[in-house]
Amino acid sequence: MSANHKTYYDILGVAKDASLADIKKAYRKLVRQYHPDVSKDPDADQKTSEINLAYNTLKDEAKRAEYDEMLASPFGRAGSAHGGAGGFDPGQDFGQYYHFDSSRFGEGQPFGSGDFRFDDIFSAFGHAGAGRQRQTGPIPGEDQHAELTIDLAAAYTGGERSLSLDMPTLGAGGQMAYERKTLQVKIPRGISEGQQIRLRGQGLPGFNGGANGDLYLKIRFRESDTLYVKNRKDVYQRIDVMPWIAALGGKTAIDTPAGKLNINIPANSRSGQNLRLKGKGIPAKEAGDLYLIINITLPETMSEADRAAWQQLAEHYGVKG
Repeated sequence: MSANHKTYYDILGVAKDASLADIKKAYRKLVRQYHPDVSKDPDADQKTSEINLAYNTLKDEAKRAEYDEMLASPFGRAGSAHGGAGGFDPGQDFGQYYHFDSSRFGEGQPFGSGDFRFDDIFSAFGHAGAGRQRQTGPIPGEDQHAELTIDLAAAYTGGERSLSLDMPTLGAGGQMAYERKTLQVKIPRGISEGQQIRLRGQGLPGFNGGANGDLYLKIRFRESDTLYVKNRKDVYQRIDVMPWIAALGGKTAIDTPAGKLNINIPANSRSGQNLRLKGKGIPAKEAGDLYLIINITLPETMSEADRAAWQQLAEHYGVKG
């Protein structure tokens, strides 16, 4: 290996004895820096490929041990430079990351800015061939994994979403190329967080007649402080209730993931009190429940008449203004 040849450790900017946590930290920093969508570096694509190749080798204990052994051996170093017996051939590009465009997916959210976990996307769609030994027979493509975030409404109704990707394919002479594809992702009604949607044959391409791998999308729910899931299928939603309804009780229409529902608010309700609607949670095989968390809120006081009404109420309860 020549003096100016960079090792995988050099590419990631870590020491040879770096921990896995340090390697991951360095990788995430670099992949953000050189991501082709944000970097102005003309060699951003090439650098990102090198970063992915280095990371996918060093994050794997067995591959890293073999690579370290290769670095320690003059014969192994020659093998690395020329694709020899060492099994690591940096010049042989077996796969690159998937490119996600800025098309919209699901409930109006940019597909690349919230629906996928950015930290995981490049490690998931990395160099599948790093560390593979040369084979002459069919080589199946590797399965790929990513996390997909959906709104809770999609878990209630199901549906189909279009996803546009630049997919890696084998071009002329076995070179890696990209082809724009639109995939139809079916979200089944009642899907729960953590479940995976399998897109058959949409992983990395196979070689020498090997079958393509599959793409697995692990589901996450888009949640907030006012709407979230517990126990995989129970949904909790905070609702605002006016003081007179909380005091007197009565029906009120509430928009929920299960649709617009007419809810009976019990008299003398308190903030933080839960109203359970059985079977109105995620509609799984055994449906979850919907819990409405009461939040008593005050109307805006806009006029003298409004203030007089509140003053009259205060006097009724013996509170002096």
